[in-house]
Amino acid sequence: MSLRAAYRVESVPRISTLTRVRLRPLTSLTPTISTATTSLWRRNHFWRSPALTTPPSYCSRLTNYSSLTSVPRTSPLEKARSTTLSKTPLRHCSYRRHNMCRLAGDIEHTGGAAPDPTQGRELLPTNVIPTHYDVTLEPNFDKFTFEGKVLIDFDVKDETKSISLHTIDLDIHGAHIKSGDNVISSSSAITYDKSKQISKIELKDAVPTGKTQLEIKFSGQLNDQMAGFYRSTYKKPDGSEGVLATTQMEANDCRRAFPCFDEPMHKAKFTITLVADKHLTCLSNMDVASESEVYSEMSGSTKKAVKFNPTPLMSTYLVAFIIGELNYIETKKFRVPIRVYAPPSSDIEHGRFSLDLAARTLEYYEKIFGADFPLPKMDMVAIPDFAAGAMENWGLITYRVVDLMLDEKASGAAMKERVAEVVQHELAHQWFGNLVTMDWWEGLWLNEGFATLMSWLSCNYFYPEWKVWENYVTDNLQSALGLDSLRSSHPIEVPVKRASEVDQIFDAISYSKGSCVLRMISTYLGEDVFLDGVRRYIKKHAYGNTRTEDLWAALEEASGKPVKEIMSIWTKNVGFPVVQVTENAAESTIQVKQNRFLRTGDTKPEEDQVLYPVFLGLRSKDGVEESLTLTKREDVFKVKNLDFFKLNANHTSIYRTSYTPERLTKLGQSAKDGLLTVEDRAGMIADAGALAVSGYQKTSGVLNLLKGFDTEESFVVWSEIIARVATVQSAWVFEDKSVKNGLEAFVKDLISERAHKLGWNFSDKDGHVEQQFKSMLFGAAGMAGDQVIIAASKEMFNKYMDGDKSAIHPNIRGSVFSMALKYGGKEEYNKVLNFFRTSSNSDERNTALRCIGRSKEPALIKSTLDLVLSSEVKSQDLYLPASGLRSHAEGIEALFTWMTEKWPEITKRLSGNAPILGSMVTICTSSFAKPEQLQRVEEFFKDIDTKSFAQPLAQSKDAIRSKISWLERDHDDVAAWVKENGYGGSS
Repeated sequence: MSLRAAYRVESVPRISTLTRVRLRPLTSLTPTISTATTSLWRRNHFWRSPALTTPPSYCSRLTNYSSLTSVPRTSPLEKARSTTLSKTPLRHCSYRRHNMCRLAGDIEHTGGAAPDPTQGRELLPTNVIPTHYDVTLEPNFDKFTFEGKVLIDFDVKDETKSISLHTIDLDIHGAHIKSGDNVISSSSAITYDKSKQISKIELKDAVPTGKTQLEIKFSGQLNDQMAGFYRSTYKKPDGSEGVLATTQMEANDCRRAFPCFDEPMHKAKFTITLVADKHLTCLSNMDVASESEVYSEMSGSTKKAVKFNPTPLMSTYLVAFIIGELNYIETKKFRVPIRVYAPPSSDIEHGRFSLDLAARTLEYYEKIFGADFPLPKMDMVAIPDFAAGAMENWGLITYRVVDLMLDEKASGAAMKERVAEVVQHELAHQWFGNLVTMDWWEGLWLNEGFATLMSWLSCNYFYPEWKVWENYVTDNLQSALGLDSLRSSHPIEVPVKRASEVDQIFDAISYSKGSCVLRMISTYLGEDVFLDGVRRYIKKHAYGNTRTEDLWAALEEASGKPVKEIMSIWTKNVGFPVVQVTENAAESTIQVKQNRFLRTGDTKPEEDQVLYPVFLGLRSKDGVEESLTLTKREDVFKVKNLDFFKLNANHTSIYRTSYTPERLTKLGQSAKDGLLTVEDRAGMIADAGALAVSGYQKTSGVLNLLKGFDTEESFVVWSEIIARVATVQSAWVFEDKSVKNGLEAFVKDLISERAHKLGWNFSDKDGHVEQQFKSMLFGAAGMAGDQVIIAASKEMFNKYMDGDKSAIHPNIRGSVFSMALKYGGKEEYNKVLNFFRTSSNSDERNTALRCIGRSKEPALIKSTLDLVLSSEVKSQDLYLPASGLRSHAEGIEALFTWMTEKWPEITKRLSGNAPILGSMVTICTSSFAKPEQLQRVEEFFKDIDTKSFAQPLAQSKDAIRSKISWLERDHDDVAAWVKENGYGGSS
């Protein structure tokens, strides 16, 4: 499943010029601040930049169809095999911080021994095992209900007088044990356990071992919670409202659509029949087997019954069906037909980019995975109301409209990249998750980590000019590090005990850290060997369920290396290390020491028990030394020449590096001298920034480091520079105005000259990366007060709102809107609001919603908050206008007050969608930075049942504590730096 910002809030503010949102889930939880036109970029976006040098392997298609790695790495136990690529490697990591994680059955993840994940799980009895479901459903679009019948084939393992199944909000009207058309036994009683979401059907007669059938008739609500079998609305071309019925089953919502064994280990075949009006399109996972006329008792009219062929063996969370008015386009460039569907509210031709990319991507995946896509067709459908970014239902992938439909005239380069990544992520799931499925939810990372990594791999294959691997350090790695720096993080393999916990682990640990670990395995084994192991894994476990150990076994078989022994340390434990480096010039050695990294810098001994196998990756003028591995607490290594060295070359290992201030200064000069790659430079800046937050370094030292990058030429590096200053600004958002103004002046001084040099006019000659570079600098400089850019933006805004839609290039539409709102007033606010109300393009509407919170005037803040819960904003988009308010202190305070006043309404609106509720809690709390603000948060939630959003709430409080500690340490340090460097502003 592709997660968008509904499930996560940016930790490092990013530039809000674009409307593209990353797959990444909730990360490290710092607010978007007013300078940050960066707020959408890293967490929510995906950008690439030019490299110092472009390795040939990044620019040409490889005969072995892959480019996962570029430098061989070393096992902690033996020398790694060489990979097929020999140039610049990449980086993956994870990073963490403050409160105990009590997500999984109140187990504390403290950095000690990992608990047994199988203990205490709430599972259905296994005395009966489902093998086939025959499901018939008929929705009522007037009453928003549906009628259903399911006939389930069972293998009865032990004689039983009861059968338990999962249900939510379903009324069971009758249940019978059948043999053909004969009723063998009927239900004597049906009881329901609400907390476990289980209906227990007591039977009059015992069912013997062997095979049997259970028929259940039921009805349910066609809800508006974007879960189970639900309704989605859209505006038709004539202005009237259209309704379609669709599904979202992951993680535990198939039980809302029909009674079932809603656990991933219970794979079965599914035959779906949909009863609907004749003019409506009916879709499901498989192709159509038959279509016939039937009399509908529900409507008293003749309808069509569309029966689909049985699916292969699969888990319930992958079942999907859709009924509605849909248009489509089709390609036959792949072995099986591929279609893109959308309701009449969308221009179906805007699905052409995704359609063509899907055909190429499926062919590519078949080659590198060594297994054919096994279904007879692939449909991809744009859904107007959709909680995630997309969902990988086998053969019927569903998407948010904005993540499938691309109008290249109205959307910028980052949006195109977003769509490509989402499409390729979901198609990778057709193998990882669908064909081979984790047996329980602590193996979620096997699905999401693989799909995330493969989306980068395939994106690089088809679009080498996007240079995606360079950006891996600032995007995927930092997403993982941001969340994993919190005490309230969790292991990659997190124990999950009950259904209510599952949604809270769809986060940057499962997605980003999971993919980073997989990439680290690939570099350790060598790319060809890694992919050979992957093919073995798929072949052996096709149509089955697996655990992490099954992947390790396949990789060990392919490589002959002790993969499980090494990699289990990374997946079963929470956190990652910081490696501190000291130098001994007399002996030409370095001493390195590892400790668990927490963002608050207050790691306790009991939290620091795990020793990781750390691939040091020592870069010197002679190249990269791959054989150095830290396997104990601390060690000493010989370095040939201490004039220049850097650990974690290209940031391909999962750790932060803490250097002395003198070494950091030297590395800054090395960057100018061309001795460091793009990945090295961006990763070094990211590490320095994170270490300042945690107290390993002074913030003034980081600001000096950033100031020294004034000659930098890389988009990726500049994105990290801007992000790190924005992180400081977000923590200082409630501090003295003179310091805040000084930091803003620093940003302007840092980037304005380059922004003017690159300009903000776009042409067909601009490369993909150059477009995003221009956009980022334009937005950041303007939001930092560059008067030339502000004036140009104002002129563009006025022309655009007067009807000249060519006045603003899509790449900078968000920045122009943000500047209009920050520096304007009610007139500009109303124009942006009207633009949202009148545009029919999802990307444009999202831009308006995302920016509208930039206005600071009290009356306009109130208008924005009134908009959030209004009928004008879909539940899937509530986070957009709310997030914009986090860009200034006034909005942050107003958000929390609004949440406390509107809590009953918020929880009612989002009662069926805990992830979005958790995201809203994060948005409304995590931007605080003072002790009294943290106390207000704790006071408000102390008597509220928080179990459905315990993780995001804990992470928010951790983020606040981190900022409190940071400010206590470096408040005066930053104020002095601002003054000494001539950036002091009026107070």
